[in-house]
Amino acid sequence: MTRSDVSPGDTRDAATAHAWAALGGDPALLERVTYHSVSGGLPARLPVAELARATVGACSLAAAELGARRSGGAVPAVRVDEGAVATAFVSERHLRIDGRKPTNFAPLSGFWRAADGWVRTHANYPHHRARLLTALGLPGDSGPDELAAALAARPARAIQETVYAAGGLAVAVAEPGESEIPLAALPLIESRHVGEGELPANGALPGDAELPAGAGPASERVPGGGGLPVSAGSANGGVPASGGLLTGTVLPASGVRVLDLTRVIAGPVATRTLALLGADVLRIDSPRLSEDPDAHADTGFGKRSAALDLAALEDRRTFEALLADADVVFTGYRPGALDRFGLAPDALLERHPGLVVAQLCAWGWSGPWAGRRGFDSLVQAATGIAAIEAQGDGDGRPGVLPAHALDHGTGYLLAAAVLRALTERLETGGGHHLRLSLAGTASWLIHGIAPAALADGPAHDPAPWLTETASHLGTLHHARSPVASPDGSPDPLDWSRPPGRLGADAPRWL
Repeated sequence: MTRSDVSPGDTRDAATAHAWAALGGDPALLERVTYHSVSGGLPARLPVAELARATVGACSLAAAELGARRSGGAVPAVRVDEGAVATAFVSERHLRIDGRKPTNFAPLSGFWRAADGWVRTHANYPHHRARLLTALGLPGDSGPDELAAALAARPARAIQETVYAAGGLAVAVAEPGESEIPLAALPLIESRHVGEGELPANGALPGDAELPAGAGPASERVPGGGGLPVSAGSANGGVPASGGLLTGTVLPASGVRVLDLTRVIAGPVATRTLALLGADVLRIDSPRLSEDPDAHADTGFGKRSAALDLAALEDRRTFEALLADADVVFTGYRPGALDRFGLAPDALLERHPGLVVAQLCAWGWSGPWAGRRGFDSLVQAATGIAAIEAQGDGDGRPGVLPAHALDHGTGYLLAAAVLRALTERLETGGGHHLRLSLAGTASWLIHGIAPAALADGPAHDPAPWLTETASHLGTLHHARSPVASPDGSPDPLDWSRPPGRLGADAPRWL
């Protein structure tokens, strides 16, 4: 693999090679990726720029591989622009809605002094704000001054556990090497291929006597009615009945149907990327759970959005009908949170054996923190990243990465893992179960990526990678996707549709 400003063979990008190996990719394909360098993109003490370009590079290569497999051609060379990567990794900061700049953090979200160190709170959502204040015995109208005084009187870990017990979000800022999270044990990507007969017979859906049986096993149908066939040996010779292969188009996920049950940044970045590559992505949210409309405006490109309450029988019927024709399901909730709806991975794969189930969580899939809520900023604080990035101005205040790099990086890796699973499904059939976590990506950033030679110079200019799009939300000034065109074209890809209003679309496939 080469940088575009370096002659072939002079250097390898070790981070991209590591990510590609974790994805199970053919190492011979690494030479197909080149990078166009930029100076001053994502400056940090930790190798954030290296992580960012590696995740986008691996995702771009996975897209090119799938497109080539579907069209029958060779995998083309793909060229990733580091300026596009640096711009997209802070897409939420570039977003403007009719000229308005969104607020990324609420007044009660941030670093605060504790009696023996620092804590990081997250109170962007009203229910998290309310739980934080309740846990600390503060009135509901308390502001930053009242919160600061309450936190300064308590030890950091006591705050962490008290707020967690109340359903709120606060973590003690860990020193490097002193994290409570078992970082060394966290894999970057967990991938499991599931063939027929490999699952326990526990996939029955609670109450499924009242629900539709679905469209039959995915191994016996063409998922999505024109999407990817399950294997090249299927009854139609591997060609979808309605012509979903790459005929006159270079979009590798054309015809693939994706159910998106993710929120905030990481999961929506992954599904936004699948939409860019041609997938029909339908986001499903509960009408009882709030979402930041500005976050949706940033990550909703290319998708449709519907509201379904899975606890209501009629909505559950609708969801199961969607699921019967889905190729991919993304979930971004805490481990086990959706199991009661029959959405545990083994239950899904028992009912739909050809499905790709992609899961994302904050803290990893085992251990005492696995069931906790979490966001990128909290994972940075609890894993030692915030202490490493401290500003060094004398007051000991922790620092932050130059982007929500755990969110964005994990999002592109999750998209890459799904693309690779779809490629492998063409070869072998069966389903796949994929798991990633923000903490796993944090571990890779801290321990697994060696700093590479990056271009020196002033901060990069994001202007070439920003554009404007009209939408029902208003005129959106936003970042383009950094994913390279999967046919090797130098022209950037664009989404087929702007984001719409959250929950405003009909819950059906196109």
